Amino acid sequence: METGSLPAELWQLILSYLCLPDLGRCSLVCRAWYELILSLDKTRWRQLCLGCLEHRHPNWPNQPSVEPCSWREAFKQHYLASKTWTKNMQDLESSNCLSLLRRRKGRRRLCVGAGGEFSSLRGALAAASPYDRLVLLPGVYEEQNEVLLKVPVEVVGQGKLGDVALLVSIDQHCPTARLCNVVFMPPRFTSVVYKTTSGYVQFDSCSFESGQLQINTPGTCQVKFCTFSQSSIHLRSVALCILENCEFIGSENASVSVEGCPSSERNWACKHLAMLAKSCAVSMQVPDPASCPMAKQDSWGESLLGPVRTCRIVVGEERRSFLSAADAQAPEGTAFGENLQAAKEEEYPALDSNSSDSDLHSDDEEEAQPAYKLSYQARSLSHTPADVTDSRLQSNRLHALQRDLKLNSLQQELQQDKEAQSLANSLQGCIIRQCLFRDGKGGIFVYSQGQAKLEGSIFRDLTYAVRCIQNSKVIMLRNDIHHCKASGIFLRLSAGGLIADNNIHSNCEAGVDIRKGANPLVLCNKIHSGLRSGIVVVGNGKGIIRSNQIYGNKEAGIYILYNGNPAVSGNHIFQGLAAGIAVNENGRGQITGNVIWENQWGGVDIRHGGDPVLRNNLISCGYSDGVVVGERGKGLIEGNAIYGNKGCGVWMMSSSLPHLINNQISHNSIYGVAVFCCKDDAGNYPPSQGGSESFQEEREGATGENDPDSEEEYPAARHPISVALVELNSISHNGAAGLHVKSSEALNIIANVIHANHEGGVAVLQSSQLTCIENNSISCNSQAGVLVEAECQVELRGNGIYENSRHGIVSKGEGIITENDIVGNYRCGLQLLQAADMKVTKNRIHSFRDYGIALFDEAKGLVQENLIFQGRFKKSILRPINAEKCVIQNNVLLTIKKRFDMECMLINPPARPHIEGGALMSCTATGDQRVSSINTRVDGGCHNHGSIFCTIL
Repeated sequence: METGSLPAELWQLILSYLCLPDLGRCSLVCRAWYELILSLDKTRWRQLCLGCLEHRHPNWPNQPSVEPCSWREAFKQHYLASKTWTKNMQDLESSNCLSLLRRRKGRRRLCVGAGGEFSSLRGALAAASPYDRLVLLPGVYEEQNEVLLKVPVEVVGQGKLGDVALLVSIDQHCPTARLCNVVFMPPRFTSVVYKTTSGYVQFDSCSFESGQLQINTPGTCQVKFCTFSQSSIHLRSVALCILENCEFIGSENASVSVEGCPSSERNWACKHLAMLAKSCAVSMQVPDPASCPMAKQDSWGESLLGPVRTCRIVVGEERRSFLSAADAQAPEGTAFGENLQAAKEEEYPALDSNSSDSDLHSDDEEEAQPAYKLSYQARSLSHTPADVTDSRLQSNRLHALQRDLKLNSLQQELQQDKEAQSLANSLQGCIIRQCLFRDGKGGIFVYSQGQAKLEGSIFRDLTYAVRCIQNSKVIMLRNDIHHCKASGIFLRLSAGGLIADNNIHSNCEAGVDIRKGANPLVLCNKIHSGLRSGIVVVGNGKGIIRSNQIYGNKEAGIYILYNGNPAVSGNHIFQGLAAGIAVNENGRGQITGNVIWENQWGGVDIRHGGDPVLRNNLISCGYSDGVVVGERGKGLIEGNAIYGNKGCGVWMMSSSLPHLINNQISHNSIYGVAVFCCKDDAGNYPPSQGGSESFQEEREGATGENDPDSEEEYPAARHPISVALVELNSISHNGAAGLHVKSSEALNIIANVIHANHEGGVAVLQSSQLTCIENNSISCNSQAGVLVEAECQVELRGNGIYENSRHGIVSKGEGIITENDIVGNYRCGLQLLQAADMKVTKNRIHSFRDYGIALFDEAKGLVQENLIFQGRFKKSILRPINAEKCVIQNNVLLTIKKRFDMECMLINPPARPHIEGGALMSCTATGDQRVSSINTRVDGGCHNHGSIFCTIL
């Protein structure tokens, strides 16, 4: 009859009484009937799926309250999987064993137990023919000796799970078998309840209590909807097996042990298991942006973007600054690259500063002002902050930038990384899907070149979730790992694999622990809320750590030590209770393109021989310093944007040897860069911001000799330096001095832009060895451009010191001041105080309203061959009262009478700083690494009413 002759609700009621074969027949009538059968998904198909004793809820044990997308499809998958064990009959049909084929046609049903045909399992197996069905009636079946399974049979318990219990040890010697709805308990003589060395065995809806299941190659198995209580599975060199929807409770050791390389010798079932694994594969899903704390969009996010003002960036021919470098690294068309390009053009407001260009001069100099006004629109190494006083708006814009720098999804990572794609698609060894491991010692133990793949499983309240060692591989996709008593995932002894899209949180030790040559891919995970570090790389551990969210951990988000050398890129590391990344005890690593913000201690902390490459990262809004280089810290710190931190931008001890190059350090609450000589100056900074993990074993063996790949993997462009080096950085709009030096070691400060800081530009308070300040642009700072305290040794050469709110240079120490341009500062160009002993030669000095050079107290030294431009008040050199020890000779005094003179006074040579004397020069580090270039130009010249001073891009 036509389906339209009755209401759909009535059809559904009628069809709900049909059994499975009748539903199949109805679906073959026509398309209308087929669609009608499909409409029974949440009624009849649901009843059939849940009413079958051989199956459980499709989402058991992890999400039994969540309905599947289709009950009919779930029932179909259950049914097909339950028939896998019979696929071997096709091979038998093509064999010479025709008698087996005949017996299969007369497949029998044998009842075992009280009232059945057989009283014992052993007796029923002895009488069974291939593919017979043995039905165990409710009761307990115990065998005193091992039971040999020689013919393929199906053993099914009658009643509910728990009504039938087997106290036996079964040794399978046949090609296939299936056991369903029974409870396995170990007999008195062994803990092994079932083992096979060649055949395929299938367990559906069984329970194992205090026993062990052993599968040896070329044997294999499929285990579905089973419970393992204080029980375990041991797989030895198995080519392929599947564990799905199982629950492991209270294991005393590892719940699943995978030993040995997957065998190339495969039995008949492997091809069927591979097809089943592909059809049931957990689909890769794009992480929901709303679940990412950083990706939440606020209603005011769009309105934060102010008017865009752009400038040409000339910072090297290759990727230098964070914004340009990250843009170059980001694949074309990705959200990351697009947002970085937008970030280039975004203009952030500055903190309230008294050193803005318009505030440097008094009203009586308004006529002269246009000719003297310096052009700083593009002084920094990237974009220039506008002079806006609303710091809260500035903070909001920083957060907006962070939100816009989105993580790559797993799909994007797999498209870009063929190795990761190959691992994600691999079907070898043990495949574990949608299982629950809880309240035991261990989850998965993979060793001796074993291989396991874990998808959609939950590991909770264990000692450890996964342990992978000895050249083994583990592939982990979309698992939930939490509340482990030790590390969640532990890899060592050259282990590898793929750890992707997992939620790893609330573990007592590290979320992921990589050591002793382990080299995994760690992609797109959420690693958070740990009681120690998020990821630890120890003892020559390696790995690629990319596109993860690492947040809310009590210790360092990533902790690298004892020659650990990972590649850390594209991660978001935030809101940790210690450092974002800590590199300690000779740790290394390539740390590039990460967003690190709102950590309690340093965004990056480097100490005790730590020697990483820190390149092109955003380090912002931390509650302490941006980068900390502690005692004996090293490393190349290049091209980072370090801003908005409540402490210093970069805090370093003088015993460290970092190379700080081409960073943008701005809007930090204290110093831009601070150098301290001893721990007494460190205030409340902790001795280690990484954490307090104990790594005794790695400590004893972590030397360069123990790492044969050490020199090979170290970047070729790196060259050891003997003096800490700060060069080619933009240090601006910080809350105190741009660069604060209190050091007992030598320091080189070369070719930096130090602009608009709330105190002085450079303050050298202690310097028992020479501090070299060369080719820097120091401008518009709220106090002196350079301050040198007593007993300090400095050399100032080739700097441009412009428009600072007080003196250009104030010195009470010793050293050389030569070939600098000290122009346009509010007070004296150069002031020597107390017992200063300086050699001042070949400088160009000008002050609007005060002396070009002023000597006070017992100042002494040599003032020679300087070009001093006298302003309106005709003040040039103020000599000390006792000038016997001070030689002043051969200086040229010029009085500016016309505007033409003012415009031309820094033309020949051009305004400093110069890099190797050219207008556009490239400064190259040792080796092939091109680090930066500075564009020095003169705007206007003699025929333009614009600025005549230099602009540093």
